[in-house]
Amino acid sequence: MIVTPQNEVSPEISGQQMRRDSSRKARISEATLSDRPAIYRMRHDVYAQELGQHKVATEQVLSDSLDAFNHYITAYVADELVGFISITPPGFGKYSIDKYIARDAVPVPFDDALYEFRILTVAQHHRSSRLAGTLIYAAFRWIEERLGKHIIAMGRTEILSIYLKFGMQPMNLQIKSGAVTYELLKSTTERQRAVVERHHRFLKNVCREVIWDLGMPFFKPACCFHGGAFFDAIGTGFDSLERRASIISADVLDAWFPPSPKVVETLRDHLPWLISTSPPTAAEGLREAIARFRGVDVESILPGAGSSDLIYLAFRRWLDRNSRVLILDPSYGEYVHILENVIHCEVHRLFLERRDNYAVDLEQLQAQARMGFDLIVLINPNNPTGQHIPRERLTQALAGVPSSTRVWIDEAYLDYVGAAESLEKFASRSENIIVCKSMSKVYALSGMRVAYVCAAMHQLSDLIPITPPWAVSLPAQVAAVRALEDGAYYTSRYQETPGLRAQVIEGLRGMGIREIVPSTTNFVMFHLEKQHPSVAAVIESARKSGVFLRDVSSMSELRPRALRIAVKDKDTNAALLGVLKRVLAPIRVQATSSPL
Repeated sequence: MIVTPQNEVSPEISGQQMRRDSSRKARISEATLSDRPAIYRMRHDVYAQELGQHKVATEQVLSDSLDAFNHYITAYVADELVGFISITPPGFGKYSIDKYIARDAVPVPFDDALYEFRILTVAQHHRSSRLAGTLIYAAFRWIEERLGKHIIAMGRTEILSIYLKFGMQPMNLQIKSGAVTYELLKSTTERQRAVVERHHRFLKNVCREVIWDLGMPFFKPACCFHGGAFFDAIGTGFDSLERRASIISADVLDAWFPPSPKVVETLRDHLPWLISTSPPTAAEGLREAIARFRGVDVESILPGAGSSDLIYLAFRRWLDRNSRVLILDPSYGEYVHILENVIHCEVHRLFLERRDNYAVDLEQLQAQARMGFDLIVLINPNNPTGQHIPRERLTQALAGVPSSTRVWIDEAYLDYVGAAESLEKFASRSENIIVCKSMSKVYALSGMRVAYVCAAMHQLSDLIPITPPWAVSLPAQVAAVRALEDGAYYTSRYQETPGLRAQVIEGLRGMGIREIVPSTTNFVMFHLEKQHPSVAAVIESARKSGVFLRDVSSMSELRPRALRIAVKDKDTNAALLGVLKRVLAPIRVQATSSPL
């Protein structure tokens, strides 16, 4: 099933048509001195001639004393001013409401964190659009970025609903100015932040309708949630690391086994020097080791400080807000985060069906791939489902993808299936395939942060110049090389994983859990039954016993009532399952006699 975002740009639309559409978008920016004459003329047109709040002036302009320090946010379509809003900052001793009402009658603190919206104005031929709300949102973001806490405004009664939608609250105080009646409003940036978070999808559409040029992100910068909440129990200050012995971190997918003894021995023997010494600038030795053990050319390898580092590096280089990207749903949340919250491009989802155990329909994938996407993101095996697409079937499906569409294949967990299933060699000779390989989860090097992409040289040529020197630390480079050299150790661990995974699945079935997604990895996803508590309640109860689980809803728009748990060693699996069994046990309510 495919669901595409609203306002989708058809691949048949020409570049010239897209440029015309862009020229009709409103540009939202902070006014300069050169904008002031147009603002003052528009103020006069609206508030003197149209609304009768002020007298008509011979010079046809309207300004006041607050304009000496006010800030304006403007909306222009091409060269025409079509709207603006003014912000009165703290620190100058006066606000516009001071002309109408005593401060002791206003229930807000007049301090250095109080800002004022004023003079929300939109040209007549744009009043049926979302422009007024966009300007209020822009003013809120401007204030939020400056750590404002309280906001006041005078909202014209005829358009009061626009202010209320963005979290402003009436103070039940009205002000009469000429022929215009205003309602005095208040809010806090905390309250408005909560309101805009609830309307994120609406604001995504607004973001596409404007050219945002305010010198700050349209959306408040947010970090991607990855799980890893177990560190809250250990302590992020690292002063109680011994607590790790009582914690089961099943919410992250670190390897259940330790790194190769050769890795540990080398780091232990040379640790002071490794810590204090600068590494090879471009991780030359690591690239050579990867190329040698993976059977590809060294020019096809670009290392980074973990797969997230490479995702941010490549996607921000290759994509912009006009790009169209196809992803799986559910899938690893990092991709949705950077695409929607950082780049703000169009994200289309290939929804994986629950009734099919979330297997990827390759025919549907091929059909969608012909729709002109800039990038397709595949995780194989997929996270959180653990489903794997066999190499032969996947290469056949990829043959039908247009060469102009990049395909990013994340193989973070592939070695649990088998190294022969990797598409690294295929990607190194391909026009448009890029393979991303984390060395965290399959080499037990999560704390080292080392990964690489494998692709043809022409795909890496624009990434190499923007890769910073020393991107991978010296301890990480050394650890990764030693891990690659000890393939036999890791192969034996991968071969043990299916048995440990079976232990987890058997334990879940013993609790009456029927929907367990078949997995090929070091994790298992399952759906809670109707009689079980909510996902949030299960996670919270398990935490009290030192067990941390992952809610799958953050990885999907479908919001499945599902959990993902990491496979651990035998004893840890048993302890984890014991806690989960207690948490999922039905609550028995004993009958009590009613008092007479």
